[in-house]
Amino acid sequence: MPLPNPAALEFLLTRRSRPQKTLGLPVPNRDELTPLLTAAARTPDHGKLEPWRFIVLEQPAMPRLAGLAQARGEALGLASEQITKGVAQFASGKLAVVVVEVQTPSEKIPAIEQTYSAGAVCLALLNAALAAGWGANWLSGWPSHDRSFIEDGFGLAAHERVAGIIHIGTEGAVPPDRPRPDLDTITTWMDT
Repeated sequence: MPLPNPAALEFLLTRRSRPQKTLGLPVPNRDELTPLLTAAARTPDHGKLEPWRFIVLEQPAMPRLAGLAQARGEALGLASEQITKGVAQFASGKLAVVVVEVQTPSEKIPAIEQTYSAGAVCLALLNAALAAGWGANWLSGWPSHDRSFIEDGFGLAAHERVAGIIHIGTEGAVPPDRPRPDLDTITTWMDT
């Protein structure tokens, strides 16, 4: 008979990301952030390749990244609304963790499994932050997929890409729950 953890299950059944624009100060300090990163690093990782790493964006880095997003968006000729949205997560951000996917050549572990592991790290970090009482949100947006931005802004190598940016802070407002998937529509039961 399995030993249940009702508190953990209740958390997972009721967890809710917080909008990034509502996250304010204080943010976790390095000592408070370390256990969250440790929890995220316990993500399933077929082959123990550790196909991910973290970049912690502290407040002093945010204005530089916002400026870089502005300049890059203009250079790409993006619409002003798109530029504004890309700039906003850095301009208003207080603390964020970039989860970087680090593809490792492997005959045994397909690249797609490494990508899945990096995505799982994002969710694990998001849930760890929420479980610790912080507000958190997983964002990406066009800057995180722009090669020039991620190389200049985050120092990523050619074989690396951004899996997600997890913003963490003190929630300013509790958002209403959103509609959830209909399990009957998305679940197939196979008994033969």
